[in-house]
Amino acid sequence: MNAVELRFLGALAESFLIVAVLGPVFIPLLHRLKFGQSIRDVGPASHQKKSGTPTMGGIMIFLGILVSVLSWCQLAPEIIVALLLTLGYGLIGFLDDYIKVVMKRNLGLTAKQKFALQILLALIVLAYVTYKGNMIREILWLPGTSIIWDIGWGYYVLAVLVLVGTTNAVNLTDGLDGLVSCVSLPVFFAYFCIALILGPASLATLAVAVLGSCIGFLLYNHYPAKVFMGDTGSLALGGAVAALALLTHTELLLIVVGLVYVLEAASVIIQVAYFKHTGGKRIFRMTPIHHHFELGGWRETKVVAVFTAVSFVASVLGVVLALWPVLHNWR
Repeated sequence: MNAVELRFLGALAESFLIVAVLGPVFIPLLHRLKFGQSIRDVGPASHQKKSGTPTMGGIMIFLGILVSVLSWCQLAPEIIVALLLTLGYGLIGFLDDYIKVVMKRNLGLTAKQKFALQILLALIVLAYVTYKGNMIREILWLPGTSIIWDIGWGYYVLAVLVLVGTTNAVNLTDGLDGLVSCVSLPVFFAYFCIALILGPASLATLAVAVLGSCIGFLLYNHYPAKVFMGDTGSLALGGAVAALALLTHTELLLIVVGLVYVLEAASVIIQVAYFKHTGGKRIFRMTPIHHHFELGGWRETKVVAVFTAVSFVASVLGVVLALWPVLHNWR
């Protein structure tokens, strides 16, 4: 085993072990602090039994990623940016969870407050990236083709949309026991491969660190969940996915690799638009779309299994498309 392989395996194992070891200590602490999840009445009635399950378990994911990356990675500029986005969005999620759980405001941050903080973080990090240079190129690649567009400053508008859109899409996916963790496993493995194929290769270490944290968290988050990650975890995962897409210059490829996230967010947008246009009619039984299938009679475990399978197929396709520039020796 060479040094590079050891680094990847080390980051994967360490992040997994950190989360796995923290669980038996951290989950009882959340119980003692009464950091239980409040289940909103607008959700499926069957979810009411989950009320009181500890939330903010995303802190464990947060720590697993941070310690593992710092242990196995040199702090290259792209790693600093990726960590800033991962941990920055995780902190926004923590604030939202804190308001819900500790201050007993069930809705947490308002939509305007959450979007404002997400956009502000995106602008700060993009300003840092611009100052450092060489990490962001103002071009857009159409995966599976040789087409590249130079979109100039429009790229930064796109980057903000990718960051805010991805973090919220991943957040919407976090609605069933183990769903977002399972769906994210193929995504981060795909970005591990994409970082090795297209570079920077250092980002592959971040991808496996997130992967290990998700696997460790599933020990406690699989059905029936002993702990929820909360917005702390889902926004951190969204920040990591978006960072990997931006820093590997695969913004459009993210639509393929993160197909489940896209479908979850699209279902909400379609439902709201159709509801307003028709004066109260709905296309789906409930959104995000995982609830549509749940209310159609699927068990939670079936929804998670099917969505994970879709994510796996989409992620494989994403890696195949990422090979295009290498095979054609042009990027």
